[in-house]
Amino acid sequence: MPAARTTAPKTDTVLTAAVEVAHAAAERQAGDFGVGEYLGCEPEGERLLTHHFACPHHGYRGWRWAVTLTRAPRARTATVDEVVLVPGADALLAAEWVPWADRIRPGDVTPGTLLPTPDNDPRLEPGFTGGEMTEDDDPAEWSAVRAIATDLGLGRERVLSHEGRSRTAERWLAGEAGPDNASTRHAPGQCAECAYFQRISGSLGTLFGVCTNEHSPRDAAVVSVDHGCGGHSNVVADQRGVDLPEPVYDTIGIDRALFD
Repeated sequence: MPAARTTAPKTDTVLTAAVEVAHAAAERQAGDFGVGEYLGCEPEGERLLTHHFACPHHGYRGWRWAVTLTRAPRARTATVDEVVLVPGADALLAAEWVPWADRIRPGDVTPGTLLPTPDNDPRLEPGFTGGEMTEDDDPAEWSAVRAIATDLGLGRERVLSHEGRSRTAERWLAGEAGPDNASTRHAPGQCAECAYFQRISGSLGTLFGVCTNEHSPRDAAVVSVDHGCGGHSNVVADQRGVDLPEPVYDTIGIDRALFD
């Protein structure tokens, strides 16, 4: 079946000539915004045409007044249909709206802020809570089940999934706690060899731990086993300073010849 042909609407001479009518309508609507130079017209349909005028307001750069005119059949006068302020090709526009769930960034959660867990979050999976057993049913068995679940890092309604652990590992390794940074390159050793390094439990513990050196910039933060800093526990006395050369001009020593 051949595609239907579409023809461009014809330009209405009466509406095209009604520039002053459109300009007056734009001025009534614009108020303090003002109406700028005439930018041309565009036919919208049969006996329907829109005139465009620039908007000179500094806060609406690139915007334009669009005044749509129409007329009845065989009528020789134009009627104002609508007047609106529309953006042009180079108009100053607000940023595209982004849903709140996509706008949230690390550090946005402040005291008093609640961050709902997304439905079907791929980072999580159901955990093991011990079933429906209560402490009153069999205290000894309940205690044993809870102890095992706790040792395994379970006992919670949700736990990290494989994808959640993978994402976490990639993020931590790529950050300041990973191996690829200036701190590690200048460190005397890796965190895995440091006495201040405390491994975390679970599968992430094979790659990460927590720094416990209060003088380290990573104190109380997760670090990778191949991270490093100047606060390594293997730093000994002869590594703590740099021997300085003799001063060019001695302002400390005493010249005893002055007292002879």
